[in-house]
Amino acid sequence: MSSAVHLIAHGRVQGVWFRAGTQEQALQLGVCGWVRNCPDGSVEIHAEGEKETLEQFITWCRKGPPAAQVSDLDIEWVDPQGLTTFKIRH
Repeated sequence: MSSAVHLIAHGRVQGVWFRAGTQEQALQLGVCGWVRNCPDGSVEIHAEGEKETLEQFITWCRKGPPAAQVSDLDIEWVDPQGLTTFKIRH
């Protein structure tokens, strides 16, 4: 049974390889979805996969890559869209 989560990472999350790191982590875990920078300086993530795997992914997103400083992570469980890859959106 697939689950999906919508995340918004706040803090120093742009210009610190956050999107590339998120994609790398998602591919390692087998998570599908997308990540993109938002105009307000946050990073928006949609991820789909097994709930336990998504919990691991969320744990990574709370920290992000080494240069990031995540001050807050908004988490909303949503319906999966049946995505099959993980993309960086621009």
